[in-house]
Parts: sequence; C-alpha cells; structure tokens
Amino acid sequence: MTFQSIMSNVFGGFSKDFKKKNFSLYGQWIGLLTMLLCLALGVANIFHASLVIIFSIICIVQGLVVLFVEVPFLLKICPLTDTFTNFIKNFDENWPRCGFYLLMSVIQWLSLLVQATSLLVIAILFAISSACYALAAIKHQEYLKTAVSFTGNDSLDGQVNDHIVRNVL
Repeated sequence: MTFQSIMSNVFGGFSKDFKKKNFSLYGQWIGLLTMLLCLALGVANIFHASLVIIFSIICIVQGLVVLFVEVPFLLKICPLTDTFTNFIKNFDENWPRCGFYLLMSVIQWLSLLVQATSLLVIAILFAISSACYALAAIKHQEYLKTAVSFTGNDSLDGQVNDHIVRNVL
C-alpha cells in the first residue's frame, strides 16, 4: 500500500461523503474537527488564572469522549469498561447525537459566564454539529458513517476485523 493509494482512498471517501448531502456526515466531520480543537484549545486555556481552568479540563475530556463517539473503532481496541462502551453506543442515531452535541455546546457556552476565551469556538462548533444532526433527523436522513478509508474498505469499522484486533491485544 503506497502513500498515493492511501491519499486517493482518503480524498475519494471525503468527496463521496459530501456528494451524499447527508447532514449526519457533516455533523460527524464537524465533530471530528471540534475534537481536535477541544484538545488544542483545552490545553491552551488551562493556563488561565481563573475558573476557566475547570472549563479547559472539561473541554479536554469532551474532546476525548467525542473521539470515542465519532471513531467507534477505538471502542474495540482500547481497554474500556463495559459501562463506558455501552454509554458511547447509545449515540448511534441522529437524535441522540444531536442531544449529545447540544449538551456539550451548552457546557462550553457556560464558560462565558467566567470569562470570554477561545473556548467560545468549541461551543459554536458543538452547536453547529448538533444542528447538522438535528437537520438529518428532521429530514429523516439515515445515520451514516464516513466513507473515508485508508485501506480502500468502505467503512471505518470494516477496516479492521474483530479477530485481528483480538490477536493484537
């Protein structure tokens, strides 16, 4: 597998996602972007000498939870409790994800009560992701997972078989 074939698979899947015009895919991509920003801005804001530190820590935790929600393959390879795994699996439809992202957004909007920081960007992106999942649910669009692939397989879950994961662990 060459670098060129990997990039072809990634960008081919990315363009397939946007051609489908499914809002759940848009919500997933915005969620992944937000996850990266949660980790970066959470660390950046942790150096404030105020209660913003609490919201920064919450932001970092939110980023990690979103990672498990949006990349369910990680539930198979990371040693997690059954309670956490079952909690994450509750968000496999549009309405639950809409509520999940809305709650995450409200938590970060509350950080404005303490001080206006770059965590506002996280609150806005969580709200946009929630709106995308809400639009998908209102339009009765099927909940879809991204077609981006590194191996040429169609789904992120399908890229690694369960028996391979078990053998590695």
